[in-house]
Amino acid sequence: MGHPDIEELWMRVRAAREAGGANQASAEQLKQHRELAALCPAFTPNLLELARLMLLTDEPDESAEKGFAEIQHLLGQAVHASNRSAPALLEQAHFIDSVRNSPAEAEKLFEECAASALRTVEGAWSALLNLWTMENRKETLEKALKLGATAEKLFPPEASIHADVARARRFAALAGLIPEERP
Repeated sequence: MGHPDIEELWMRVRAAREAGGANQASAEQLKQHRELAALCPAFTPNLLELARLMLLTDEPDESAEKGFAEIQHLLGQAVHASNRSAPALLEQAHFIDSVRNSPAEAEKLFEECAASALRTVEGAWSALLNLWTMENRKETLEKALKLGATAEKLFPPEASIHADVARARRFAALAGLIPEERP
Protein backbone atom coordinates (compact mmCIF):
# COMPACT_ATOMS: atom_id res chain seq x y z
CA MET A 1 0.00 0.00 0.00
CA GLY A 2 1.34 3.42 -0.97
CA HIS A 3 1.20 6.57 1.02
CA PRO A 4 -2.38 7.90 1.38
CA ASP A 5 -3.27 10.96 -0.63
CA ILE A 6 -4.36 14.20 1.01
CA GLU A 7 -8.07 13.44 0.59
CA GLU A 8 -7.68 10.13 2.41
CA LEU A 9 -5.74 11.83 5.22
CA TRP A 10 -8.50 14.41 5.70
CA MET A 11 -11.16 11.71 5.47
CA ARG A 12 -9.42 9.87 8.32
CA VAL A 13 -9.16 13.06 10.40
CA ARG A 14 -12.89 13.67 9.92
CA ALA A 15 -13.65 10.06 10.90
CA ALA A 16 -11.55 10.44 14.04
CA ARG A 17 -13.33 13.68 14.90
CA GLU A 18 -16.68 11.95 14.59
CA ALA A 19 -15.53 9.19 16.95
CA GLY A 20 -15.40 11.60 19.90
CA GLY A 21 -15.97 15.13 21.09
CA ALA A 22 -14.15 18.34 20.34
CA ASN A 23 -13.28 18.95 23.98
CA GLN A 24 -13.19 15.44 25.43
CA ALA A 25 -11.76 12.66 23.31
CA SER A 26 -13.06 9.12 23.33
CA ALA A 27 -10.66 6.19 23.42
CA GLU A 28 -11.66 5.39 19.81
CA GLN A 29 -10.98 8.94 18.70
CA LEU A 30 -7.50 8.94 20.23
CA LYS A 31 -6.84 5.51 18.70
CA GLN A 32 -7.78 6.73 15.22
CA HIS A 33 -5.68 9.88 15.51
CA ARG A 34 -2.70 7.83 16.74
CA GLU A 35 -3.09 5.37 13.87
CA LEU A 36 -3.09 8.25 11.43
CA ALA A 37 -0.02 9.77 13.12
CA ALA A 38 1.77 6.43 12.72
CA LEU A 39 0.66 6.15 9.08
CA CYS A 40 1.67 9.72 8.22
CA PRO A 41 3.86 11.34 10.91
CA ALA A 42 4.24 14.49 8.82
CA PHE A 43 0.52 15.31 8.58
CA THR A 44 0.65 18.32 10.87
CA PRO A 45 -3.10 18.97 11.27
CA ASN A 46 -3.56 15.51 12.74
CA LEU A 47 -0.53 15.84 15.04
CA LEU A 48 -1.82 19.14 16.40
CA GLU A 49 -5.34 17.84 16.88
CA LEU A 50 -4.12 14.69 18.62
CA ALA A 51 -1.89 16.72 20.95
CA ARG A 52 -4.76 19.10 21.78
CA LEU A 53 -7.17 16.27 22.49
CA MET A 54 -4.63 14.49 24.68
CA LEU A 55 -4.24 17.64 26.77
CA LEU A 56 -8.00 17.73 27.32
CA THR A 57 -8.45 14.05 28.09
CA ASP A 58 -7.35 11.93 31.01
CA GLU A 59 -6.48 8.52 29.67
CA PRO A 60 -6.94 5.60 32.05
CA ASP A 61 -3.83 3.64 32.96
CA GLU A 62 -1.48 6.36 31.72
CA SER A 63 0.68 8.53 33.91
CA ALA A 64 0.48 12.26 33.39
CA GLU A 65 4.19 12.45 32.59
CA LYS A 66 3.94 9.70 29.96
CA GLY A 67 1.04 11.55 28.34
CA PHE A 68 2.90 14.87 28.47
CA ALA A 69 5.97 13.25 26.91
CA GLU A 70 3.83 11.95 24.04
CA ILE A 71 2.22 15.38 23.56
CA GLN A 72 5.62 17.06 23.56
CA HIS A 73 6.86 14.57 20.95
CA LEU A 74 3.77 15.16 18.76
CA LEU A 75 4.20 18.92 18.96
CA GLY A 76 7.90 18.61 18.13
CA GLN A 77 6.98 16.50 15.10
CA ALA A 78 4.38 19.07 14.03
CA VAL A 79 6.88 21.92 14.29
CA HIS A 80 9.45 19.97 12.29
CA ALA A 81 7.01 18.64 9.66
CA SER A 82 5.51 22.10 9.11
CA ASN A 83 8.93 23.71 8.69
CA ARG A 84 8.34 25.68 11.91
CA SER A 85 4.98 27.11 10.86
CA ALA A 86 3.38 29.71 13.10
CA PRO A 87 0.40 27.53 14.14
CA ALA A 88 2.63 24.62 15.15
CA LEU A 89 5.06 26.91 17.00
CA LEU A 90 2.14 28.52 18.83
CA GLU A 91 0.83 25.16 20.05
CA GLN A 92 4.29 24.07 21.15
CA ALA A 93 4.90 27.37 22.94
CA HIS A 94 1.61 27.13 24.85
CA PHE A 95 2.48 23.59 25.90
CA ILE A 96 6.00 24.53 27.00
CA ASP A 97 4.63 27.50 28.95
CA SER A 98 1.56 25.98 30.58
CA VAL A 99 2.50 22.32 31.04
CA ARG A 100 6.30 22.34 31.21
CA ASN A 101 6.33 25.70 33.05
CA SER A 102 9.29 26.96 31.07
CA PRO A 103 8.47 30.60 30.28
CA ALA A 104 11.95 31.43 28.94
CA GLU A 105 11.79 28.62 26.35
CA ALA A 106 8.15 29.43 25.58
CA GLU A 107 9.01 33.10 25.06
CA LYS A 108 11.54 32.19 22.34
CA LEU A 109 8.91 30.04 20.61
CA PHE A 110 6.23 32.75 20.88
CA GLU A 111 8.67 35.28 19.39
CA GLU A 112 9.55 32.95 16.50
CA CYS A 113 5.84 32.30 15.95
CA ALA A 114 5.04 36.02 15.90
CA ALA A 115 7.87 36.77 13.46
CA SER A 116 6.74 33.94 11.16
CA ALA A 117 3.12 35.05 11.26
CA LEU A 118 4.10 38.66 10.61
CA ARG A 119 6.10 37.63 7.52
CA THR A 120 3.03 35.79 6.26
CA VAL A 121 0.78 38.77 6.91
CA GLU A 122 3.25 41.10 5.17
CA GLY A 123 3.35 38.82 2.11
CA ALA A 124 -0.43 38.51 1.94
CA TRP A 125 -0.99 42.24 2.44
CA SER A 126 1.63 43.11 -0.18
CA ALA A 127 -0.15 40.85 -2.63
CA LEU A 128 -3.52 42.43 -1.83
CA LEU A 129 -2.11 45.93 -2.16
CA ASN A 130 -0.65 45.08 -5.56
CA LEU A 131 -3.82 43.35 -6.74
CA TRP A 132 -6.06 46.23 -5.70
CA THR A 133 -3.66 48.86 -7.03
CA MET A 134 -3.39 47.17 -10.42
CA GLU A 135 -7.18 46.86 -10.68
CA ASN A 136 -7.03 50.66 -10.50
CA ARG A 137 -10.69 51.20 -9.64
CA LYS A 138 -11.99 53.65 -7.06
CA GLU A 139 -13.24 50.85 -4.77
CA THR A 140 -10.04 48.83 -4.90
CA LEU A 141 -7.79 51.86 -4.49
CA GLU A 142 -9.80 52.88 -1.42
CA LYS A 143 -9.31 49.38 0.01
CA ALA A 144 -5.58 49.62 -0.75
CA LEU A 145 -5.34 52.99 1.00
CA LYS A 146 -7.09 51.65 4.08
CA LEU A 147 -4.91 48.54 4.23
CA GLY A 148 -1.82 50.65 3.57
CA ALA A 149 -2.61 52.86 6.55
CA THR A 150 -2.84 49.81 8.78
CA ALA A 151 0.39 48.36 7.31
CA GLU A 152 2.26 51.57 8.08
CA LYS A 153 1.30 51.24 11.74
CA LEU A 154 2.18 47.55 11.97
CA PHE A 155 5.40 47.18 9.99
CA PRO A 156 8.72 48.91 10.66
CA PRO A 157 9.87 51.56 8.16
CA GLU A 158 12.38 49.21 6.52
CA ALA A 159 9.73 46.59 5.68
CA SER A 160 9.31 45.98 1.96
CA ILE A 161 5.53 46.45 2.13
CA HIS A 162 6.03 50.21 2.31
CA ALA A 163 6.95 50.28 -1.40
CA ASP A 164 3.57 48.69 -2.16
CA VAL A 165 1.82 51.23 0.06
CA ALA A 166 3.60 54.09 -1.77
CA ARG A 167 2.59 52.64 -5.16
CA ALA A 168 -1.04 52.41 -4.04
CA ARG A 169 -0.91 56.04 -2.92
CA ARG A 170 0.53 57.15 -6.28
CA PHE A 171 -2.28 55.38 -8.14
CA ALA A 172 -4.88 56.82 -5.74
CA ALA A 173 -3.45 60.32 -6.25
CA LEU A 174 -3.57 59.89 -10.04
CA ALA A 175 -7.20 58.81 -9.70
CA GLY A 176 -7.94 61.93 -7.65
CA LEU A 177 -8.77 60.05 -4.45
CA ILE A 178 -6.07 61.72 -2.38
CA PRO A 179 -3.83 64.76 -2.90
CA GLU A 180 -0.52 64.11 -4.61
CA GLU A 181 2.38 63.70 -2.24
CA ARG A 182 5.21 66.15 -2.79
CA PRO A 183 8.81 64.96 -2.33
